[in-house]
Parts: sequence; C-alpha cells; structure tokens
Amino acid sequence: MNTAPHHLQQLLETYTPTDPREAEHRERMLTLLQDTNAPFSRDQFSPGHFTASSFVLSPDGRQVLLIFHGKLHRWLQPGGHVDPADESIHHAARREVAEETGIATLSPAWAGEGIFDVDVHRIPARKADPDHFHFDVRFLFQAPDLTCKAGSDATGAQWVDLSKVATLESDDSVMRAIQKLSRPREEAGS
Repeated sequence: MNTAPHHLQQLLETYTPTDPREAEHRERMLTLLQDTNAPFSRDQFSPGHFTASSFVLSPDGRQVLLIFHGKLHRWLQPGGHVDPADESIHHAARREVAEETGIATLSPAWAGEGIFDVDVHRIPARKADPDHFHFDVRFLFQAPDLTCKAGSDATGAQWVDLSKVATLESDDSVMRAIQKLSRPREEAGS
C-alpha cells in the first residue's frame, strides 16, 4: 500500500461531508495521514488507524446488508482493517465485504469509487490492544443478488429494509449513513 496514503488524501480532499460532525471526522483523517508514519497499520494505536467498510445495497436499492459483529455485539456495515496486501482503501472495503458476507461481486453505487461516508469511533481495549480509534472510510456498493452468508467477524448477516434499520441494535454512524441513503429517494418521490 505504498501509494495508499496519497490516494486516500485525494479522496478525502474531494469528499464533501454532510454535517459538522462528519466534517470533523474528515479533518481528523487528514491529520492522521499527515502526522502518522503508519496510518494503515493495525498496530498504530496513538491515536489509531484507518479501517475500510461498505454499505451494500440490494439490487433494488431498498435494503442494506448488515452484519452482526461478534466482538462489538451490534449490527454494522461490513468492514475492518486494511491489510498490507490491499492495493487501496477501496480494495480493502471490497475484501472485507467478501470475507464477512461472501459477496465478491459488487458495483459502485456512489460517485464511482468515491467515499460515501467517514467516521472516527473509539474501539475499547481488548486483549493486547489498548483503547484506540478507528478512522473508518466507507464506500457504497450494490450487490447483484440477495445471496449472503456470515463469515469472518460476523456472526450474522442479513438484508434489512432501509426503513427498519433503526429498529436494530446499531449505532449513530450507521443511522447517519442510512439517512443519506433515504434523502435522495425522498427527493425523487420514491
């Protein structure tokens, strides 16, 4: 991932946050890229490291694929650490979807391969890892069908109607992304 920091910086600089909190996340990410020698290393704990995740839409765009994360005990979008073999953060996001849901074929659903959402969230200490932050870069894809299976860190995987995501045990950053998905649909009158 030698070119990854430069490519990610370009993606972040051209990304337009949708609210002040997301703008703060974007600025923290740009600072991490500038001030950290190994921003993608899962051993970089001060303040943390980049992760990659994806919101995956059903073929008709009415459902989103969520996994039940075995360690965090919440319904979240598929995602995780950036591996040294990943060609880019975008590649890492696609790989994580395949590992956690079995879906290997995805179509970009948001500004080509552009960023859909950004979030910085605290990860509690666990085993040898201290408390740290995940600087999560999120993409939006569309699946070719509804076939999926839980794998990797996921103990469950399911398609959830966009209007029902709020009924699951999830978090605020997932709901912000779901609201982004709902806005264009509402404006289009669907």
